[in-house]
Amino acid sequence: MAKILYVEDNDDNMFIVHRRLTLAGFDVSVARNGEEGIAMATEMLPDLIVMDLSLPVLDGWEATRRLKARPDTKAIPIIALTSHTGPEHRQAALAAGCDEFEEKPVDFRGLVEKIKAVLARHAQP
Repeated sequence: MAKILYVEDNDDNMFIVHRRLTLAGFDVSVARNGEEGIAMATEMLPDLIVMDLSLPVLDGWEATRRLKARPDTKAIPIIALTSHTGPEHRQAALAAGCDEFEEKPVDFRGLVEKIKAVLARHAQP
């Protein structure tokens, strides 16, 4: 069972996405801001991170940059999950180090397929 860290500050999104990913068979932990996300990622070393970009304390763009700069977390794939839907936001997320980009409102079937595809890519030697 793949371990996923979901970094999200909105309670409704947190509940729904956590529940849907758990039902899809993932072991999901939740962090409420970018700083907490970094701390949890370095402690648990998840298989994948789903990162909201608009977060309190430390936004998702900066949290991603910091995770990708650390030797112990740089290989963890990160999927941005955000309501920022413009092409400039996608480009900024990828430039920060996100491996994929997914827009809100969430297409859960698409998100689960994207998670599986990213995990499969990163599992290959």
